[in-house]
Amino acid sequence: MKFMKRRNLRLFAVAAVLPFMASNLPAQPDRFAAKANVAEAAISQQLTEMVRDFLAAVPRGDRQTFDTFFADDVIYTRSAGVTVDKNEILKNIGVRATNEPNATYEADDFTVHPYGNMAIVNFRLIQHNEQGGKKETNYFRNTGTFLKRNGKWQAVAWQATKAPPSSEQK
Repeated sequence: MKFMKRRNLRLFAVAAVLPFMASNLPAQPDRFAAKANVAEAAISQQLTEMVRDFLAAVPRGDRQTFDTFFADDVIYTRSAGVTVDKNEILKNIGVRATNEPNATYEADDFTVHPYGNMAIVNFRLIQHNEQGGKKETNYFRNTGTFLKRNGKWQAVAWQATKAPPSSEQK
């Protein structure tokens, strides 16, 4: 009986002291969060570079560039509100090159939200063009949803919205 009482007393003492001991331990860094932040930063950088490389290649009108960037099941909503699929995108490569032969594209103001094998990318697209000898610059806000399949990222959804000139943006 004495043994049981001593044992219970010890258990009670340990149970009473343990919370105080635990509260005085130094905080441990969340290694999982740190690894996740590094992985998310790498995905953000990779997708930002991917979009910039794509936009730099658009003026060449290379079908393979578009075919690699957009998934076969992409849903693309143009700034005019028209929705097209990948076949329509590929078909219009030549039309765009004919209508805007001097156009170049760049991007800034990126926001990337990675979600594992999916990511949302938003940025401002800047189109430089020349119409009738007059230089013009057009702005668009683009949002793309990227999915990583078979080890490669592709856009599965895309939304382009005409935006005001940079001086009017807030």
